[in-house]
Amino acid sequence: MTDIVRENAVPPAAAKRGATPTQRMLQIAFARSDFRIGLIGFGLLVGLAIFLPLVSSIDPVKIAYSSKLLPPFPAEGWKWPYLLGTDQLGRDVLMRCLVGLRYSLLIGVTTVVLMFIVGCSLGLYAGFRGGWADAVIMRLTDAQLSIPMIILAITILGVSRPTVPAIILVLGLSGWPLYARVARSVALGERNRGYVLGERVLGASDLRIMLLFVAPVVLPPIAFVAVLDIARMMIFESILGFLGLGVQPPTPTFGNVIADARKYLLNAWWIATMPGLFMLVSLTCLNLMGSALERARNAVLRGEA
Repeated sequence: MTDIVRENAVPPAAAKRGATPTQRMLQIAFARSDFRIGLIGFGLLVGLAIFLPLVSSIDPVKIAYSSKLLPPFPAEGWKWPYLLGTDQLGRDVLMRCLVGLRYSLLIGVTTVVLMFIVGCSLGLYAGFRGGWADAVIMRLTDAQLSIPMIILAITILGVSRPTVPAIILVLGLSGWPLYARVARSVALGERNRGYVLGERVLGASDLRIMLLFVAPVVLPPIAFVAVLDIARMMIFESILGFLGLGVQPPTPTFGNVIADARKYLLNAWWIATMPGLFMLVSLTCLNLMGSALERARNAVLRGEA
């Protein structure tokens, strides 16, 4: 245990002098073994999800009854090239997991980008301008926070066609309040600082000050939130798929693959287990990176780097 703590401790030279807080946070995070493990593992999964389906001749949605319910390697009855076996319709489980991971990452990352843009824009404006703008935006934020995201998503997608853009829009517009809160708190602390007052004396507009000087300060406290939110959005996408409100079949996603495999848990456990393992590994990697970024941010705020 002592060796692990010593290995993950922040090295004295992890953050170079003269670097910005964001640069120091990233330098400290990269010096941690858990961040590197998460980054390498997540990078491998993303590479497999992007490139393997492109170079493989196996169609993840093609039905082949002659190859149905083949077990994964190295169980008896395993057959090449189905490393993770096949499902009840003879479709390759590995390719379906990789395509599902691709859609899960697409929805998760794009949703977080949308949440970040909307939330940070509103939060920066509210905190920097104050007054009635701050009051109105924060009351909207409170109203949005009172509605659980998954309930809102189920309600909207249940009465509309659940396409990928619709899922991203619903989740993105449901999750921006957290980013608005963090951005507002940072803007409130920065708007009366000397460099802001100096820029105003020089004639800089509020928009220029917010974009060029205050916005970069928002990144360190919100970066780890964004990384962890990618994992959270991937879980929400899987929940919606499991309920039949996500990406629709025959396109495979983690949620609809697991939902279809429920009746085969006893005699073909791998159909539901393999997507779960892909989710477990990808979410673990994201959480390792997010927690490392949070610790690095705390070290910067405490003045340790």
